[in-house]
Amino acid sequence: MRSLITLATREREMLVDVTDRVRAIVAESGVHDGLCCVYAHGATAAVMIQENWDASVPTDVVNFLRALVPPGIWLHDRQDGNGDAHLKAGLVGPSETVPVIDGALGLSTWQGIFFCEFDGPRADRRMSVTVISD
Repeated sequence: MRSLITLATREREMLVDVTDRVRAIVAESGVHDGLCCVYAHGATAAVMIQENWDASVPTDVVNFLRALVPPGIWLHDRQDGNGDAHLKAGLVGPSETVPVIDGALGLSTWQGIFFCEFDGPRADRRMSVTVISD
């Protein structure tokens, strides 16, 4: 089963917790045991599994990546000013795969699934969620 999540982002760089939306797709799929792949469409977006209990963690991730990959110094900036966004998306990666165990996402207590925006704000971001039975 494949579903599409659409969302809008309001900042240039932010992490959006999509865990509950992915959980609902897994529940709807009826898969008892298998895999759930979450994939971000776009060359300046990514997917990350990270702590979702403490709101400071997504902020720390964004601040860390800003320090690691600062804007305005990359060759691609000559094209459209978002060279850093492409590099950040490449470092984090476009997808995550989570086991489906007994009909639920196999995340630990504090883990969540985040859409990572590195070139926002955007009105129409998309993620594919594919659930496969084993």
